[in-house]
Amino acid sequence: MNIRDRVTIDLKDGVADVRLIRADKMNALDSDMFEGIIEAGQALATMKGVRAVVLSGEGKAFCAGLDMASFAAMNKEGVPGARNLTARTHGIANRPQQCAWVWRTLPVPVIAAVHGVAFGGGFQIALGADMRYAAADARFSVMEIKWGLVPDLAGTQLMRHLAREDVVRELTYTGRIFNGTEAQQYGFVTKVVADPRAAALDVAAEIAGKSPDAIRANKRLLNDAVAVDAATGLMAESVEQGKLIGSPNQIEAVMSNLQKRAASYKDPA
Repeated sequence: MNIRDRVTIDLKDGVADVRLIRADKMNALDSDMFEGIIEAGQALATMKGVRAVVLSGEGKAFCAGLDMASFAAMNKEGVPGARNLTARTHGIANRPQQCAWVWRTLPVPVIAAVHGVAFGGGFQIALGADMRYAAADARFSVMEIKWGLVPDLAGTQLMRHLAREDVVRELTYTGRIFNGTEAQQYGFVTKVVADPRAAALDVAAEIAGKSPDAIRANKRLLNDAVAVDAATGLMAESVEQGKLIGSPNQIEAVMSNLQKRAASYKDPA
């Protein structure tokens, strides 16, 4: 599936391989890229057979951030969402925020594979994933301060759950560029690997082989854990577990392990 000549989706064996394909511009964010990413997320949310997602960029980079032509046009009429950023167009998010937030709200795990650069909006889009695999020499930056702006693709809400507050503040105030090894030390990167996309696809395939009901329940619980009190979180665990116990896919998980065979799970309704 090709969306606006900016994003492709290739679904195989439960893994959706999602690629940003504006390689000549280091996958920079123009209007079509914004819309393509959002539409890709919307398509994946209802696509049959999706059990895990890998998000990566073609060419030399994951995503170089906002396209400079888009930056120049930001205050002009006719640029969707450029003026009324407080309008909530996608649930709790506006249009730019949805580019990153959509990965958090997908019902299945998302792994971002980062190489080259992930600057500004590109960094925030990667943060929307459940996990991030990066090359040691990948470069990251909360670059908005360079242009006199704040990170506004959900970055403030995503960074604060991954790194120490003082680290988030230092990077946000300075716009300093840091590499994949540093990003792992800060908490932004899950693993530093030689080939991020290959590693991400391998882990996505492993996830795709697990009970999709349990995987989705786990993502709901982990997403909510950052925003609820302990009593609410404990109750949510109990509710999710009660739905899983004795369900067809849970029984299949037990039987396939006992019989030492590959599981055959049904997609969630």
